[in-house]
Amino acid sequence: MTLIKQLQAPEEFVGFYLIKELEVKQTNTTPAKDFMDIVLCDASGQISAKMWDVSAADKETFFPMTLVKVQGVVQTYRDRLQVKIARIRKVLPEDGVQMTEFIRSAPISPADLIHTINGVLESIEHPNIKAIVSFCVAKVGEKLNHYPAAKTHHHAYFAGLAYHIVRMLEIGEFICKQRPFLNPDLIKAGIILHDIAKPEEMIAQLGIVTEYSVQGKLLGHISMASNWITEAALHHALDLQADVVVGLQHIVLSHHNLPEWGSPVLPQIPEAVALHYIDSMDAKLQMVEDTLQVTPETDAWTPMIRGLENKAMYRLNL
Repeated sequence: MTLIKQLQAPEEFVGFYLIKELEVKQTNTTPAKDFMDIVLCDASGQISAKMWDVSAADKETFFPMTLVKVQGVVQTYRDRLQVKIARIRKVLPEDGVQMTEFIRSAPISPADLIHTINGVLESIEHPNIKAIVSFCVAKVGEKLNHYPAAKTHHHAYFAGLAYHIVRMLEIGEFICKQRPFLNPDLIKAGIILHDIAKPEEMIAQLGIVTEYSVQGKLLGHISMASNWITEAALHHALDLQADVVVGLQHIVLSHHNLPEWGSPVLPQIPEAVALHYIDSMDAKLQMVEDTLQVTPETDAWTPMIRGLENKAMYRLNL
């Protein structure tokens, strides 16, 4: 059986995979025919796939989060690998495969990630900042143990959100030592809070986002996290106009930097500027690392990385 990371064009293959995404579309032909636009995944990566001439029975059989056995052909389409599915069926008990075998997860255990986050939270010295962050972490609850940080772009796997936070905390610790004018408590709080509402924005199973929640679609994680800060302030009887409350809200609201990237305001305090670039650095470097890990070592170039303006990465031969 062939892992996704091992697939190369042109070749035929057979393997067990998890349907991560599935959408029924129609061809541009006359008459139009149904086909399935699918993303297959396993622990080694994911790949786009097409299933042509879809029947009514197929549409009642295959859905996201379904384990399947696939026979297909690997092709190249617009400089990216793509699978043409020849045969597909649902996994049977006698196949002896389990869902957890196909789930990618953070390289550090969730327990260790949560332990690190809680340790940093306890190190926050400002009592009101600590109270607000504690309230929001408690509000997200156990979902922080396993939720991804995104649907596709970065840290899009089991415990990806906690891993993203921990990696950002490591960068933040260095930045605060290098730039002592930054307030460490605000940096720590901003890192923990900036994506804290992601688990309420997305609906995920085993680290795979299946869809966005109603709140996620109508409000988004940035405004939801800002609302949580307000809830925390009210819970602890804090002045909503106080700099500590407004400052934390601003850091969260501005962390995407530009309106076209989802931020309603631009970073206008030093810690907000720092948080944006800490977040961007970790997310983009993780995109590169993830892509390199799932690209065969025989390939000099990776596939194009959507979150990096569709640039591919080249492996230097050193």
